[in-house]
Amino acid sequence: MPDLSVILVALLLTLIAGLSTGIGAMLSFFTKRTDTRVLAGALGLSAGVMVYISFMELMPQAELGLATIFPRHWAKATMLLAFLGGIALIAFIDYLVPEDENPHETHSLSELTDRSGSHHLKRTGTMLALAIGIHNFPEGMATFISALDGLDVALPIVIAIAIHNIPEGIAVSVPIYHSTGDRRKAFRYSILSGLAEPVGALVGMAFLLPFWSPAVNAICLASVAGIMVYIAFDELLPSAESFGHHHISLIGVILGMALMGGTIILL
Repeated sequence: MPDLSVILVALLLTLIAGLSTGIGAMLSFFTKRTDTRVLAGALGLSAGVMVYISFMELMPQAELGLATIFPRHWAKATMLLAFLGGIALIAFIDYLVPEDENPHETHSLSELTDRSGSHHLKRTGTMLALAIGIHNFPEGMATFISALDGLDVALPIVIAIAIHNIPEGIAVSVPIYHSTGDRRKAFRYSILSGLAEPVGALVGMAFLLPFWSPAVNAICLASVAGIMVYIAFDELLPSAESFGHHHISLIGVILGMALMGGTIILL
């Protein structure tokens, strides 16, 4: 089992990533118009980080860990199954959330504010907060598990999750703020949706740490890779493209991969 200090650092990093939804809420209050080029580039960068770290770090580490326990082919097969299992988990959660309230279905700021009626707007914000909270739950587990494996892997993931949580904070706060005029309530709902990440980390800790072993660690890393790849392809890249800045999104992806590779080399 990891040391207590490692566990506490992992929980702290997960909390920081989750609370970044509050940054999105504040941006929606104090800026008249969000620069979509910045959002497109940031989402692309986050996707690049997640894809690179999944294929170049998490999955190779998982295979190496499993190779110390199983024969080579069994190690590869187990790693692949765990990777696909991570994808299946987040896809199943996606399936359970109605499309209109699904944070993985892109919603522009105009869509969030143009819905008729304050009651409908408030319901939209509330449902988005609930849906984002549900999605953030496995993301919290993923961040926590990656942090247990070392800061060199965890820090880029935390930054990527934090960046991807900012637009989610905007998505929650905009309809609630426009329907109630209450900044505190909109900010509170955004923060609550992000707090699902540390809750997911605590649940993961309670279920996994009593059984922690090299095999469990390796399987978890491969599953986290699957979750990250799904988030990148299903949410981040479509959201970045929806702002209409294709090349800026692509540059963000490439920069994310370069930054992630450079960080691994330096650390």
